[in-house]
Amino acid sequence: MTLTRRDALAALAVSGLAVPAALPAFAQTAEKPNLTLGVGGKALLYYLPLTIAEKKGYFKEQGLNVEINDFGGGAKSLQALVGGSVDVVTGAYEHTIRMQAKGQDIRAVIELGRFPAITIAVRKDLADKVKSAADFKGLKIGVTAPGSSTALTAQYAMVKAGLKATDAAIIGIGAGASAVAAIKQKQVDVISHLDPVTSKLEADGDIVALIDTRTEAGTRALFGGSNPAAVLYLKNDFAEKNPVTTQKLVNAFMKSLKWLETAKPEEVADLVPEEYLLGDRPLYLRAFKNSQEAYSRTGIATPDGMKSMYDSLKLLDPELTNSTVDLSKTFIESFAKKAQSGA
Repeated sequence: MTLTRRDALAALAVSGLAVPAALPAFAQTAEKPNLTLGVGGKALLYYLPLTIAEKKGYFKEQGLNVEINDFGGGAKSLQALVGGSVDVVTGAYEHTIRMQAKGQDIRAVIELGRFPAITIAVRKDLADKVKSAADFKGLKIGVTAPGSSTALTAQYAMVKAGLKATDAAIIGIGAGASAVAAIKQKQVDVISHLDPVTSKLEADGDIVALIDTRTEAGTRALFGGSNPAAVLYLKNDFAEKNPVTTQKLVNAFMKSLKWLETAKPEEVADLVPEEYLLGDRPLYLRAFKNSQEAYSRTGIATPDGMKSMYDSLKLLDPELTNSTVDLSKTFIESFAKKAQSGA
């Protein structure tokens, strides 16, 4: 019996799954080999698996031509996906929950970061007055972009400390040199950001860290559990219409994660574009060491981690307080499981 593409997709629709079990007729050819991917701050270590997949040629190995559009922050990447100007996004897992609550079927297909890797720090000259998130009222908090994970993490810390999410001004300062300048020029009082920006400011003595989610201990201290961070997410109908393409994308990212698990900092610094180093190679080496623990080991978000993220969003966002999101619809595990098996 010959299995046609239409038969295979019909079978998938009946089963409710977005990934094929075995589609020999077209398993080797991507339905959409030319793709556009959105990201909010590609130079950040949060998104390092993307740069690794690009620079190591993992996308090309899978027969994909991936055009990367770098936006000012994760919220802008999400807007691009919803608007149809990109096919897929590397962004924060929490966006899938928010979109599901709004009735938009957006799902993650591989976890890239198992901890947020976000550090919240105060300018050193204010450290004697600002000891915790409870002291953020009336201050200016610099983030990659409003609505992005850096902003939401800062607001969550404030709400957990007894303040309102609106008690401090959230100011977008970008993802690279502009973020460093925002602290040095005292445009913001507090920064909620990622490496290498955080490590650069720490090394220069410009900030004092108050909250650090680059490690499991720091993540649990803030959220009470692990929290999925960066993921590859897309519209579910894209995965259903392009299961082979989606699998090939996940394969490439899984290879990046495996490489990063044992990569030496020097190897990473040699691979990334020069501008990622922020003019300080030794600093970038330290920044990678600080963040290496945060990358996913399996590519699959844990149920506890997903629930932890959802609980924090419920606390933070009144629109989500009484929502009932089926978390199983925020993450399709099948692609990552298949990538792990090498099938």
